[in-house]
Amino acid sequence: RLRRSAALRRAFSEVSLSPSNLIAPLFVKEGIAAPVPIASMPHQLQHTLESVVKEAREIASRGVAGVIVFGVPERKDDVGSEAYNPDGVVQRAFRALKDELGDEALVIADLCLCEYTDHGHCGILQGHDVDNDATLELYERIAVSQVEAGADLVAPSGMMDGQVGAIREALDAAGFHSTPILAYAAKYASGFYGPFRDAAEGAPRFGDRRSYQQDPSNVEEALREVALDIDEGADAVMVKPALGYLDVIRAVKETFGYPTAAYNVSGEYSMLLAAVERGWLDERQAVIEVL
Repeated sequence: RLRRSAALRRAFSEVSLSPSNLIAPLFVKEGIAAPVPIASMPHQLQHTLESVVKEAREIASRGVAGVIVFGVPERKDDVGSEAYNPDGVVQRAFRALKDELGDEALVIADLCLCEYTDHGHCGILQGHDVDNDATLELYERIAVSQVEAGADLVAPSGMMDGQVGAIREALDAAGFHSTPILAYAAKYASGFYGPFRDAAEGAPRFGDRRSYQQDPSNVEEALREVALDIDEGADAVMVKPALGYLDVIRAVKETFGYPTAAYNVSGEYSMLLAAVERGWLDERQAVIEVL
């Protein structure tokens, strides 16, 4: 009886979904005169500074909680120095976005090095291996630079050991005691990141990221990683990807009772849109069901 009409189903729905539950990713690229379509991510663009503000305004007007911003610089080097350049493309984007949005929507800084290094890895290299502790020092500089530019919240995604604690200490030392950290706490070495790497132009030039991202077969390891990030001062935690890791999302939420985000990643998005474009799925129904 409770399923007989849309009004009844809404009234007795166990889960409610609204735009305020969502965060939208935006890509801003240096040195382009107009937005560039991302071939592997239908309807998504690499934005100019002007178009990223316009897009963020549209997103905020729909009640979406905020945007998470990824920068694509013109110049890359082995230490990703554009990531902490006060006049870097993403820092300029943060200032422009906050000028436009104020407190209407969150401006979230993804904090990593893969988009900024010429080798495409998430940290400083020693040979072909990432030097975890040397990388943390740069993460500290990046975090302070991003918040000085206006980011409301910092989201470290590199999966370095100790990254949350190092960033918390750096932000506090710089006077940003109230800036929250959304930790990519359980980030897997997934096969679903390909379109994002096209969008952010951050694919590794050699090797892969399995030495610092999690193995897809491990759930208990995810709980250990989340526990470490919470202990180091994370204000919210994230599981990435989402669809293949619903068991991890549930385990994290039930174990810790902490604010928990699910990152529906580029490959999941593009997989669904590819089926929609072939006429195999109804877009709205499938998107709402996934979320």
